[in-house]
Amino acid sequence: MSQSRFNDVFITQRISLLRTLERMVNNHSTAEDLLQETYLRVTRALSERAIDHLEPFVFQTARNLALDHLRARRIHSRTMVDDVPLEVVESVAAPASSAEDAAHAEQLLERLNVRLSQLSPRQQQIFILSRLHGHSYLEIAEKLSVSLSTVQKELKLIMTVCVGVAERANGH
Repeated sequence: MSQSRFNDVFITQRISLLRTLERMVNNHSTAEDLLQETYLRVTRALSERAIDHLEPFVFQTARNLALDHLRARRIHSRTMVDDVPLEVVESVAAPASSAEDAAHAEQLLERLNVRLSQLSPRQQQIFILSRLHGHSYLEIAEKLSVSLSTVQKELKLIMTVCVGVAERANGH
């Protein structure tokens, strides 16, 4: 299989590849980067060996790169639970909890929602990008054009707010 054949396949399937990657990583810019890396990896593979079924190979390479990216992001990003003391985490109702525990958990989440809505728009955006979308601190800093230190300080403040809400709900 020649490089020119690969170029034809890549150009023909570019939009489909990009959409697949966007669905997987939920970020257009990252999907574009992964698409470029796919091109480079397949080009390198073609220089080393013949590839009989080029189109499936290209899609599998793209999927593997996206999965690698997601694994790396999961390892490098922290979850909200990492920032909350264990006793607070344990105080939230488990699925098999009583109706009273479930009501307590619902009330806690409502209080948390009210308190988070009082944060500045930038703080809310940092919280959402970090805790709901799993972006790393560095990704958030770049996206919002702020320093890494600012993201870290804002998240520390936000987590202090969350812990305070949980502690007040538990009578501490």
